[in-house]
Amino acid sequence: MIVGGRVRIGATGRALRHRNFRFFFFGQLISVTGTWMQSLALGWLLGTLVGWNQAVVYIGLLGVVQFMPVMVLGLFGGIIADIWPKRRTVIATQTIAGILALTLGGLDYFGVIAIWQIFLLAFLLGLVNAVDMPSRQSFVVEMVGHEDIANAVALNSAVFNGARIVGPAVAGLLIGVVGTAMCFTLNGLSYGAVVVGLLMMRDSELRPAERLAIPRSLGAVGENLAEGLRYVWHTPLVLLAITVIGMVSTFGMNFNVVLPVMAAQTLGVGSNGYGLLYASMGAGALIAALSVATLARPRLRVLIGGGIVLGIAELVLASTHFLPIAVVAVFFCGVGAIATAASANSLVQITVPGPLRGRVMSVYTTVFSGSTPIGNGLTGGFGGLWGTPVALLMNGGVVLVAEVAAGIAILRGKVQVGSGGASGQRGQHVPTEVLAAPLAGSAAPSPE
Repeated sequence: MIVGGRVRIGATGRALRHRNFRFFFFGQLISVTGTWMQSLALGWLLGTLVGWNQAVVYIGLLGVVQFMPVMVLGLFGGIIADIWPKRRTVIATQTIAGILALTLGGLDYFGVIAIWQIFLLAFLLGLVNAVDMPSRQSFVVEMVGHEDIANAVALNSAVFNGARIVGPAVAGLLIGVVGTAMCFTLNGLSYGAVVVGLLMMRDSELRPAERLAIPRSLGAVGENLAEGLRYVWHTPLVLLAITVIGMVSTFGMNFNVVLPVMAAQTLGVGSNGYGLLYASMGAGALIAALSVATLARPRLRVLIGGGIVLGIAELVLASTHFLPIAVVAVFFCGVGAIATAASANSLVQITVPGPLRGRVMSVYTTVFSGSTPIGNGLTGGFGGLWGTPVALLMNGGVVLVAEVAAGIAILRGKVQVGSGGASGQRGQHVPTEVLAAPLAGSAAPSPE
């Protein structure tokens, strides 16, 4: 609410006190809704073009093509994020992404869409994301400062997953009534909300980090990349968070590959049921994101516990042919996935110093999104050979093993909070309150 001309926000929405972040937040809310509409529509379009027997393979390959540029070029995107003004960079990348979505919608609407066009546009979007993701993620702290960064990351996750409820539900209806082209077109238009919000921000209220000097040689580029990698390697808390999210992203977040095929074949529920599954997963993810947003700081317990919930839920999903059970299972998949991802992102952001933030966040985004080609490829391959239940069993099992191993490392004191410097100095053990705090812990009062 507004009191005396100032915005007063409760603990869950602390970061919304910042005017610039409010523009970013509501722009993202609109844009990500469009993104989820396109995600659902793409899976359905591929299934209708190639047949559902081959759909899981093609959808897996599409993920490889779209996210491979992030894996290969993401670290260079981190250098760009540390060199160029982040707001201007994100305006450019969001504009280009919108144009690509509108192109896909036009090709589909006029009935000239082909598989190679879908894959080409996905590859071009991947090139854009290699720059956009580290720039956009490291820009958040410039809007809200360190005191509210964990809350801002959790709110962004809430936006992402609230949109996961609305976007697929709307897309499922649109596909049945007017086809997939409208989903792509609306997604393209939705990027305008982000661009308008960025243009309306006040530079005077931003907290830009010290920018990296433009490297003048290949050797300087290599050294800048190495500096970010050394920081990750010699900061155990950051290394743990990135390793965990890498395993979870590779094996636990391949729903774009398995859900279309499960809806069409295993469950036999059509596009409306497909939308329901995505909406249920989004509801679970939204609840998890809002719960994490109430915490004063990110918790290792949530990072590990979320992954364990995700792994168990995937095993349940693999074993059912009954829609109500599948809806409940994907709900808990959403809870676990976002509890882990939001905690990992916040842990990295609150630890990294400003001049390194773009490069370290590029390591995070490279691992998080760059592992998608591997995970999509493995899931599509296993699903094509032995069926989607086998792929889900593999993924859930690997996530469980990885999370249990990480939890054992924490309990044995292997994870330490160091200075974060490239020298490799190490400091104190993880504070007890970071490890032991529960998911629904109380948030500290917002600073005035």
